[in-house]
Amino acid sequence: MTPDVEAYNEAQVLEMRAICARLCEEISRGLPEAESKVWHGGPVWFLDGNPVAGYWVRKKGVQLLFWSGQSFNEPELKPEGRFKAADVRYCDVAQIDAAMLARWLEKARTIQWDYKNVVKRKGVLERINTDA
Repeated sequence: MTPDVEAYNEAQVLEMRAICARLCEEISRGLPEAESKVWHGGPVWFLDGNPVAGYWVRKKGVQLLFWSGQSFNEPELKPEGRFKAADVRYCDVAQIDAAMLARWLEKARTIQWDYKNVVKRKGVLERINTDA
């Protein structure tokens, strides 16, 4: 865990801190090759400079976001925003299903849309891998 991600987690109230710590642990285990940093106000993991997963403490729990999550075909993930992102919200650390999260993280590795270049492409997303 990077110092900025650790500081983010430690700054949260006790209940949210436990959720953040568990998500950080599981994401780091599922994407060991990913770079992590605090980006847009929350911890985000990147593969080759492309954001794939991250979380934010919200008023009603912790939002776990997958940038390409709408392409995962996972009913528990709900569409978020106008691109391909999808999320799930946690209010208690017991809600985190490690096996399900591991499956989503594998999909985050193999199913990616190119967010890194979306500004350069004037808002057009392109699939950067098609092996899934």
